Amino acid sequence: MKSLLALLACATSAALAQPAPLTLDRITADPPLAGRLPRQAELSPGGQWVSLLRPSQADSEVLELWAQPSAGGEPRKLVAAADLLGGAAQRLSEAEKMALERQRISQRGITGYQWCGEDDAALLVPLSGDLHLVRLAGSGPQVRKLAPGGAQPKLDPRCASDGQRLAYVQAGNLFVLPLAPGARPRQLTTDGSATVTWGRAEFVAAEELGRQRGYWWSRDGRSLLALRVDESGVALKTRAQIYADRTEMTQQRYPAAGEANARVTAYVIDAASGRRRALALPATAEYIARAGWFADGTPWLQWFNREQTRLTLTEFRSGAAPHDITVETDPAWVEVQGDLFETPRGLLWSSEASGRRQLLLVDRTSGARTPLTETAEPVAHAVCANAEHVVFAVAGDRGKSQELYTLPLAGGRALVLPGAGNRHWRDAKADAGCTRLLVERSAWGVPPRLELRRVGEPTAIAIAGDPPDPALRDYGTAPLALDLTSADGHTPLNGFFFPAQDRREGRHPVIVMAYGGPGAATVSWAWGRDMPLIAYWQQRGYGVLMLDTRGMAHRDRDFTRAHAKAFGQVEVADLFAAVRQLPGRVPGVDPARVGLFGWSYGGYLAARAVLDANTPFAAAIAVAPVTDWTLYDTAYAERYLGQPVLPGVSGASGLAPAYANASLPPRADLLSRPLLLAHGTADDNVLFEHTLRLVEALQAAGKTFDLQIYPGKAHGIAGRAARLHLYRTMDAFFERHLRPGA
Repeated sequence: MKSLLALLACATSAALAQPAPLTLDRITADPPLAGRLPRQAELSPGGQWVSLLRPSQADSEVLELWAQPSAGGEPRKLVAAADLLGGAAQRLSEAEKMALERQRISQRGITGYQWCGEDDAALLVPLSGDLHLVRLAGSGPQVRKLAPGGAQPKLDPRCASDGQRLAYVQAGNLFVLPLAPGARPRQLTTDGSATVTWGRAEFVAAEELGRQRGYWWSRDGRSLLALRVDESGVALKTRAQIYADRTEMTQQRYPAAGEANARVTAYVIDAASGRRRALALPATAEYIARAGWFADGTPWLQWFNREQTRLTLTEFRSGAAPHDITVETDPAWVEVQGDLFETPRGLLWSSEASGRRQLLLVDRTSGARTPLTETAEPVAHAVCANAEHVVFAVAGDRGKSQELYTLPLAGGRALVLPGAGNRHWRDAKADAGCTRLLVERSAWGVPPRLELRRVGEPTAIAIAGDPPDPALRDYGTAPLALDLTSADGHTPLNGFFFPAQDRREGRHPVIVMAYGGPGAATVSWAWGRDMPLIAYWQQRGYGVLMLDTRGMAHRDRDFTRAHAKAFGQVEVADLFAAVRQLPGRVPGVDPARVGLFGWSYGGYLAARAVLDANTPFAAAIAVAPVTDWTLYDTAYAERYLGQPVLPGVSGASGLAPAYANASLPPRADLLSRPLLLAHGTADDNVLFEHTLRLVEALQAAGKTFDLQIYPGKAHGIAGRAARLHLYRTMDAFFERHLRPGA
């Protein structure tokens, strides 16, 4: 306790020498405090370039395409949206807006690109429904618009590996376009419609399974592995996108829990003739999670049953029956993963069968498994593999850090990649040969930086990026890492505490930031985008606690499966237990003035926490909360809660207990603390209906609460003005309810 008191005393002394107060206007201003951080950094297939999207100097919400030679040299801007549009305004179809939302891209300008071919000579840029080829030449980049015309946008373009042709989706159909000047596109499919789409990811695949594409070129460029999505059986939801000056009615095929999913079928299509070969899957194949080609030209699919308790990797050799290479099973659910690499010793694959995710080798013919890694903490994912070695990332410090390792494929000891350190987070992408790595490193208070490394060599080349605002280091306070105990009395939980810097009150209020949902973790040594907001609250006299409850990511299997059939239970119990431990762990905390803030699943957790007679919270803010899990999509809700309706039971009594117990509207009469709800009216992930259902229930129960609606905003409530307004609203809410005498 003495050492903790000393740390807090230092923090109080440091407050006397603080720089100018951090304001919400500065947090949301341009350029960001963290600097203009690049997006979608990639190594070119041959490793000669590092490409990335950099925010414009004029407006960091507008992205431009840049590249830097991997051998060293200055980065250069290749093209900006203004160069391609010639003064015209950028336009996006509803399908493109939804695709960007699935990727959590809120910026404008060039929001996507890819290398075209394997010779590092050209990039493909889609913009405003058109396609542009950017060739790298000694005289500078040369841009050519491809296949102009057509009222419908050209979506999801992909180049063949030889760089001689590309495919794209238009009006629901697949097209192939040779890249020779004057060439015309060739249509491969003809039945695309409002409900049938070739070559695009359906909603649940993009949102919940991390699959953002729907077709793949074969290695020789002669065939396409394409998915056909039939949404005719998916319920049609009408979203009222309410703006300040108008209301736009948008129809969306959204499969809510228990309803029909899109019917997804797979085909191999000859790129020249359009001839198709169906890839037969059993009737139990509900979701196609991943797909691709082996080096010998054999297509493969990775698919789930509807319960997601079984994940199967199946290959489809021409003229032979489908062959299931390997199967993962789990009584709760199998986590989706993309670890599949061909090596001379077998397929590199990951599995949680040991109790924590590890890498293994799978014999493609027999399915025999050979363990490859035995790390004390879970493997996060494989980065790449070749004939000599494997590169992979491992969780450390009980999930709070991540480090990169290399391991000889023939076996031996895993070695940490040069550049390792304490209390940081490293991840990487690789070139096609797994010889060069594009490494991203960050730490708490230190925004991500990129460097290029050769596997096995100690030196690195820094990839240029804008530095953060020098004032950032004045605001970033290192967190106090707390080991709190879960409600079961023995499982350790990760927590970060940030002491209040203005402590003239004596005992001070605390704001808890929590997510609580599966598949994510917030307490880590990585750069956190909420760091400036936390620093602001510290200066305002609040302590801040970040907490990861049971069920969250980067831990062993027993920890991460805590949500099985139990939303609103384990994470709520852990949250309450941790908050009640806090005054005994950190001096000066006022247990009567603890607030809670959460977004998305965290919004659900925040609302649920104050709809409880036993709540330790004085006030809560819930942004874009799920309130009724029967409204949420199939792949997510059913993975954790199962089917919403009990077999053979009709009416309200037929609602499965997991859904009934997790629903918030029936708990409305338990509200006894101030609650602020905030939601964007154009949210296509957590539909605005979620908040409306809770609002109606609270009103019927005679409860008062605060409500902020953001017209036309999606799940992220993006945009500087909207985000500033939200932060000001949150700040005023906590000021009213957590200050002395509130």
